[in-house]
Amino acid sequence: MAKTQAETIRETDLYKPVHDYLVAQGYEVQGEVNGCDLAAIMGDDLIVIELKTSFNLKLLYQAVKRQRVTESVYVAVPRPKGGTRTAAWREMCMLLRRLEIGLITVALNKKADQVEVHFHPNTFDRMKSMRANKRIRYSIIKETAGRSGHYNTGGANKTKLITAYREQAIHIVCCMMKYGKMSPAQLKKMGTSAKTPNILRDNHYGWFIKVTRGIYDLDDSAREFLKGYPELQQHYMGKISEWEQAQAAAEAEAQAASDDQAENKKAGRKKGKADKLA
Repeated sequence: MAKTQAETIRETDLYKPVHDYLVAQGYEVQGEVNGCDLAAIMGDDLIVIELKTSFNLKLLYQAVKRQRVTESVYVAVPRPKGGTRTAAWREMCMLLRRLEIGLITVALNKKADQVEVHFHPNTFDRMKSMRANKRIRYSIIKETAGRSGHYNTGGANKTKLITAYREQAIHIVCCMMKYGKMSPAQLKKMGTSAKTPNILRDNHYGWFIKVTRGIYDLDDSAREFLKGYPELQQHYMGKISEWEQAQAAAEAEAQAASDDQAENKKAGRKKGKADKLA
């Protein structure tokens, strides 16, 4: 009998469709064999299938235990009402492939039950997976290295995160708090990110006001935000002070070099006059 959405599906409802599917493939099928929901054999080939009305951790435990006796382990669950394009479906498939477990879904319809094998148990190539996700790996490394301190609590959600990008914007905010309206070129000279022009233009946080072409000022919301992160403000104000000291040292060095050059020229002229008198 077909099940409607209002009715409860039992594991036993999944058994007959899967049984009949495997029999049609030429397998000899039995239910509840040594703790396995379904076992199917064809010659020396053994398939074990665990039936569950929903995808859960207990199902994975059972399937992994069955891998002790055969490589051909599948889980069978009702076809999801939300279809196969949801995040939950993709995550389920990713985990099953990682565990080298096959996936079967059963649609209990009025006309005929439908069994679909979405993928078979295959060896998971971990290195291939890492190569395919190298951009994500690089992004994690870059983001981790780009943060100046520990401003986020792991496990928290629905909170404003201090990302490397947000820190770059905060550096710009601190420069403007000290020097007022500035251009991207002036800011980059002070050591802000190479992304400074884009950060100002895109203005994702609403912190910047375009005064005129190439000149930006601060919105009050930027100062208000930084009140909640005094350690961040202190950090970037410290970087600005370091830049100022480096600038002052460079200017002093340049002035000293200029003075030395002028002194050398003066000494050269005196020597020239002395040579003429001699």
